[in-house]
Amino acid sequence: MSKIKLTTVAFEGTAEQEKELRAVLAEVKKLPGAVMPALQKAQEIYGYLPIEVQSIIAEELGVSLEEVFGVSTFYSQFNLNPQGKYQVGVCMGTACYVKGSQALIDKFKSELGIEESECTPDKQFSLVATRCIGCCGLAPVATVNADVYGKISADDVAGIIAKYKA
Repeated sequence: MSKIKLTTVAFEGTAEQEKELRAVLAEVKKLPGAVMPALQKAQEIYGYLPIEVQSIIAEELGVSLEEVFGVSTFYSQFNLNPQGKYQVGVCMGTACYVKGSQALIDKFKSELGIEESECTPDKQFSLVATRCIGCCGLAPVATVNADVYGKISADDVAGIIAKYKA
């Protein structure tokens, strides 16, 4: 079972976002199984599902916070932490792992000053360890949004980050 890590970045939702969410929830709560579409809409509005947003969903739908949290942590489509403008993924599939992806993720953590599943305080970068992305011939592989970097080493990480900071 994987460990759930929640962010230490303060929630910064706006009154407009909350108004939009509550309006959406008023419509969605009429549907059977409303929690799932409520979470999907909330993530569209906020970009992730902090506990503050999950609490609003539970309140508006008349369900427990535990139910909302259970659904949001069961499905991989939901993010409990903010996502950076640049989402860095390091493949931890077998081929990549054998060829050194752990060293890559360690270097990204060091360079960005964050752990896996976290976002930098400036919300520019987030870091995740991914499952196989299907580029085994390029192992080890990292991605930044849709850009794929193959056959890289820990020495390449600073340069990759610098490209997106520029």
